Amino acid sequence: MNINSLVTALVDILAGNICGIDGLVLGADTRATEGMIVAPLCRVLCPSCCCGAGTAADTAMTTQIISSNLELHSLSTGRLPRVATANHMLKQMLFRYQGHIGAALVLGGMDCNGPHLYSIYPHGSTDKLPYVTMGESAAASVFSDGYLTEEDAKRLVRDAIAAGIFNDLGSGSNIDLCVITNGRVDYLRPHDMANKKGCGHFQTTARFESAVTSKPLHVLRVRSLPNLYLPMTENIFSP
Repeated sequence: MNINSLVTALVDILAGNICGIDGLVLGADTRATEGMIVAPLCRVLCPSCCCGAGTAADTAMTTQIISSNLELHSLSTGRLPRVATANHMLKQMLFRYQGHIGAALVLGGMDCNGPHLYSIYPHGSTDKLPYVTMGESAAASVFSDGYLTEEDAKRLVRDAIAAGIFNDLGSGSNIDLCVITNGRVDYLRPHDMANKKGCGHFQTTARFESAVTSKPLHVLRVRSLPNLYLPMTENIFSP
């Protein structure tokens, strides 16, 4: 499968997207992840996903609210919402709070018009670009424009996320990927471990010998101290 590279890197929770004619790949590190409580890849509404950087609580709750609103929208209209609808709801919500919600989001998904990729900033501004980076910029240097197979796209996203992990103290742990194609969403968790913990070689302290050997004492200098006279004070509490 040929995937036209439409790439996004996002670090703090780092995410990388490669979007094209047939599908798109999302990726994230797991530094601020706690199971599904704070997930790096949040499904807004199938087949759309959202990745977030910034305050983990803000990104998690923002995507949950929009996911619920999109579900109600789907029940009301009788069809799946388009990715542009999710983008519109997200930027309207963030604009009302004027940046006080610390959620920088990357929204990607497939609809009847094909794949889409949006970057959404905390103040509510959005961009639809062939590739975009948010958060740690080290991942952006890894991305390149071109035509890739699915495996090449996964490898490119993995390398971009690893670059963000190695250059940002706020990112780390595992690398998660999400592959979105027409009618299919595959989560790869974990896809890779960028920096595995090393194994320490622990040793005990040096063992002392059972026999005790006396060491000679060498006197270097003898100095006499003057007698100190401490005057006695009267006890004022005595009768």
